[in-house]
Amino acid sequence: MNAPGPMRPAREAALLRALGAQCVVLVGMMGAGKTSVGRRLAQRLGLPFVDADHEIEAAAGMTIPEIFAQHGEAYFRDGERRVVARLLADGPRVVATGGGAFMNEATRDLVARSGVSIWLKAEFDVLMRRVRKRSNRPLLQTPDPEGALRRLIEQRYPVYALADLTVASRDAPHEVVVDAIVAALIERFAIVEEETPAAPDAPRRVRVELDHRGYDILIGPGLIVEAGRRIAAIAPGAGCAIVTDRNVAERHLAALSKSLEEAGLRGAEIIVAPGEQSKSWATFAEVCDAIIAAKMERGDVVVALGGGVVGDLSGFAAASVRRGMRFVQIPTSLLAQVDSSVGGKTGINSPHGKNLVGAFHQPALVLADTGALDTLPEREFRAGYAEIAKYGLIDDAPFFEWLESKWREVFAGGPARVEAIARSCAAKAAVVARDETEQGDRALLNLGHTFGHALERLTNYDGARLVHGEGVAIGMALAFRFSRKLDYCPGQDVGRVEAHLKAVGLPTRIRDVPGWSHGPADILAAMYQDKKVQRGALTFILARGVGQSFIAKGVEAGLVEAFLADELAHT
Repeated sequence: MNAPGPMRPAREAALLRALGAQCVVLVGMMGAGKTSVGRRLAQRLGLPFVDADHEIEAAAGMTIPEIFAQHGEAYFRDGERRVVARLLADGPRVVATGGGAFMNEATRDLVARSGVSIWLKAEFDVLMRRVRKRSNRPLLQTPDPEGALRRLIEQRYPVYALADLTVASRDAPHEVVVDAIVAALIERFAIVEEETPAAPDAPRRVRVELDHRGYDILIGPGLIVEAGRRIAAIAPGAGCAIVTDRNVAERHLAALSKSLEEAGLRGAEIIVAPGEQSKSWATFAEVCDAIIAAKMERGDVVVALGGGVVGDLSGFAAASVRRGMRFVQIPTSLLAQVDSSVGGKTGINSPHGKNLVGAFHQPALVLADTGALDTLPEREFRAGYAEIAKYGLIDDAPFFEWLESKWREVFAGGPARVEAIARSCAAKAAVVARDETEQGDRALLNLGHTFGHALERLTNYDGARLVHGEGVAIGMALAFRFSRKLDYCPGQDVGRVEAHLKAVGLPTRIRDVPGWSHGPADILAAMYQDKKVQRGALTFILARGVGQSFIAKGVEAGLVEAFLADELAHT
């Protein structure tokens, strides 16, 4: 598999000029991927993204199934037509429409006048596999959902075929579909402008779309020395409270401080002890007091320079001091670059468990300097790689396959490393954009974490014995083996996961943790402090195969304890 590359600036600019004020309107069946593909397409083009169904729900103050139940389909379609008209009038933007919107002749006319329509065409088996994962499809709430879907396809596909362009929606990374859409648009507008090659050291850009709170993730070498210029662009003249740890300060603090000074930004340095122990009430209080003592105002910026611990700690401080300050992440570990720096989760640990005190506070900018990884100890890099593998295991089997063949190049550095980080950030950005505060499928990002956090807690967050990424690696292997025990996942996929994690040097068994002495009851008790526990019931992220993870609620404690007993008996 060849991972898709970034769109060239010249071609992007030419396409945007050709679009003018027109919208790109995605049409197709439920499950065709209009929302997920639309978000990525909007990121690629640098346009706003809007989901018509979400707008309808916001305007009505109720969900679409509730609208259908209370008012009927005719009422919903009339409201849908008016919402689509409003969205098209505010172009250019990428608009994802509901499955039935394009069936309305008046709506089709509006789209024809104000945009370019693209039918995401998916086969029946692909659609059925996707819609089974959700229960909010009112037209499929019948005793025979497969028959209902076939009838809808027969009715709607001849009308969808009236769209300006047709692009296949298949089981492949969303970026592949986006590439196909971009190519189709370029062909439609007959764009022949010569592409300007991107500078070899130009950073990759991933956009996190959160309306007016959206932000960029920049990925590439040399971003720490450019940080002052980039922060000044979003916060000119601001003061910057740099929070870092002693180890990172020795390597990178001088370069960052010089960059801020050259950009005319006032800096204050706050240095904490390295390691998970700094995610504590005491250190949190020290950081908050230091920010205030530095006379940082609400419009100033807290800058996190370091790994996940520094990012979580300083982000929580930024969310709290003066009831909220701006926040910039400069992650220096692989784990932080692909996971903790993106998405706005901040917090500290409690004696009762990990990350139990905190807030959602989105950064204004993320600068992932891949050059900082060159000084990262090999163990820490491996631990961060576990989070990269996680994105493939959640819902992107082709990406996992790519990693199986390319992981050595990722470890060696260069384009493959940047590509892996960018793909991971794009995957998380898409999830965060649709579920910012983990009310739905953002919980999938916790694959392996219910097990892993329990192991971390029982080692008292001793990094000499177990670091976070190692806990996640063991946790993912446990999640797949538990899925096999519950007859969800074939053994072949379990074997692939274990083999890949072992190949890169990551642990896969509880007994791999040095000095492990706890029993299954201890692990189970630690799990009950997991954030996903609801009304005392355990929630796990399990899998039906590689790239097919799902949320399993209310898992019986007895099954978990018996599984853990078997695991601990394994040598």
